[in-house]
Amino acid sequence: MSAPIDPVALASDLIRCPSVTPASGEVFDVLEAALKPLGFEVHRWVMGDAPDGPTENMVAIRGSGSPHFGFAGHLDVVPPGEGWSIDPFEARIEDGVLVGRGANDMKSAIAAYIAALSRIGDSKGTLSLLITGDEEGFAVYGTPRIIDWLNERQIRPDMILIGEPTSVDRLGDTVKIGRRGSVNMWIDVPGTQGHVAYPHRADNPVPKLARVIAALDAVHLDEGTDVFPPSNLEFTGTDTPTHASNVIPGSATAQLNIRFNNLHKGADLVRMVEEVAEREAPGAKVRSRISGEAFLTPPGPLYDVIVEAIEEETGEKPELSTSGGTSDGRFLIQLCPVVDFGLPNASMHKVGEHAAVEDIHALSRIYERIVRKVLA
Repeated sequence: MSAPIDPVALASDLIRCPSVTPASGEVFDVLEAALKPLGFEVHRWVMGDAPDGPTENMVAIRGSGSPHFGFAGHLDVVPPGEGWSIDPFEARIEDGVLVGRGANDMKSAIAAYIAALSRIGDSKGTLSLLITGDEEGFAVYGTPRIIDWLNERQIRPDMILIGEPTSVDRLGDTVKIGRRGSVNMWIDVPGTQGHVAYPHRADNPVPKLARVIAALDAVHLDEGTDVFPPSNLEFTGTDTPTHASNVIPGSATAQLNIRFNNLHKGADLVRMVEEVAEREAPGAKVRSRISGEAFLTPPGPLYDVIVEAIEEETGEKPELSTSGGTSDGRFLIQLCPVVDFGLPNASMHKVGEHAAVEDIHALSRIYERIVRKVLA
C-alpha cells in the first residue's frame, strides 16, 4: 500500500497547473501520477476542436464487481479574472487557507477524495473516478462523452458522488440531491439600419426587442415544488451591432438564461420564448442551447451513507437541497443515483478563490467514511 496522500499538497499541485476550460494536459498528468500508485487503471483521451475543445477526459478504475462506487469531478476552471493579490495559479497557503483558482471549485475535492482512497487501500467492489476537462464550459466534449465511453464498455456505477462545492455556511451543512435545469437563449430582432435623423428610412429593432423583454420579464413560470425552488428567467445581456449615437441599428439581440425545476422541460421553455418573441416582434429568431434538464435523485442508499458520514464527522445532519446552479449530475443521472457534496462554496469563481485547509482535511475524512460504508 502506498503512503497516504496529503490532500492539501495534491490540491496545490493541481492548482499550479493552469487549466482554464476546456482543460487538457499537465493537470491530468498530475492526477494520473497520484492514481496509478493506488492501483487504478487510467484511461485518458482528448477530443473536439475549438471553441468547445480540445477537451481531455479521464476514467480511472480499480477493482471489479459490485458495489461500484463512482466519484465525478472536473479539472477545468473559470478564467482567473483581474484583481488577485497573488498569482491565481500559485496555490499559496495564507492563515490556514489555500488560495488559488480551483481551490474551491473543485480541485481540492478531487484531491480530498484521492487522499481518502490512499488511506483505504485494497477493497472489494469497484471504485472509479470520472474526471472531465470541460464542466465550466458547455460540456460538449466533457461528461457526456465519458458516459459514451462507459456505455460502449457496458460499465455502470451503482451510485455516483460529485465533489462540487455544495456546503453553504460550514462544511457538511448542505448536500445537493438534485439540480435545476438550465437553458441559454439569444433573441435576434431584425431591423433596417439608418440615420437617426431619418427614422422613416429605417426600421428600429430596439423598441421591438424591448417589448419582447418586457413580456418575458412578466412571465411567472411557477411557484416551485416541495423539493425545488421556483424557476426563474433572467436577462443577461443586450447588444446591437453598431454603437454609434447617430445610427439606428440593423438588428438587436437579447441574451437570457432560465433555471428551471422539474415542472418544465428545456424544449418547452424554448417554444414559449419563441412564441412571445414572434408575438411582440414578428420575424424575431430565437437561438437556444439547453445545458441540461432538471433532475432529482430519490431517497436511497446513497443519501443514507453520505448523511451518516457527515453526521459522524461534523455532528450535524445536512440539509438535502436542490438550490443553486447546475452540475454534471444532469448528465450522470442517466447512469445511476447521483448526489453532489463538497466544500463551502462562498468563494467559487471569485477573485481570491480559496478553501480552508482544515475543511479540505475534514472533507477527505468524510469521503473516506462514505467509501468505507459503501464497500462494507
